[in-house]
Amino acid sequence: MADPIIQSPDLGDVTGYLRDRIRTVPDWPQPGVMFRDITPLLQNPKTLRVLIDVFVHRYMDQQLDLVAGIDARGFILGSIIAYELNLGFVPIRKKGKLPFQTVAEEYELEYGSATVEIHADACKAGDRVLLIDDLIATGGTMMAGRKLLERLGATVVEGAAIVDLPELGGSKLLHASGLPLFTVCDFSGH
Repeated sequence: MADPIIQSPDLGDVTGYLRDRIRTVPDWPQPGVMFRDITPLLQNPKTLRVLIDVFVHRYMDQQLDLVAGIDARGFILGSIIAYELNLGFVPIRKKGKLPFQTVAEEYELEYGSATVEIHADACKAGDRVLLIDDLIATGGTMMAGRKLLERLGATVVEGAAIVDLPELGGSKLLHASGLPLFTVCDFSGH
């Protein structure tokens, strides 16, 4: 018998299926944080296929040129999605990790600041790019990634993630900036 979750056109069924497989780790990386660990989605081949298919089906007719993924879990998702859509992949990395000439963007974290970089030749003017990460918390990383791509002349068609933590305000910030945003599921709390 065929697995109904894979054939279901109802994203609600898929959302619940995936949400139920995200591990919550209390008090990590610091007390009071409920860390949403997506690695169980990656460890099971069926679950990984369901997850990737959600994104592939959403973007297959969007006439994209590239997929950009944010360090580090955005690399995993983004490279698979790019492969499935027959597109190139652009890594957006933490500062100091790319070997060629880069463009950098600093952004604020919940507890400090960080910098991400992209190769200066990663995309060209007019490229239509999907920007992906595993999770939206404060929105700072995705906003920084968007700014980098736009500085190189690309258009970020949509930001995408598996998880939204709406109470941290990132999705609201990204929407307010004019960035369309797609997430598979959300969790309350940190």
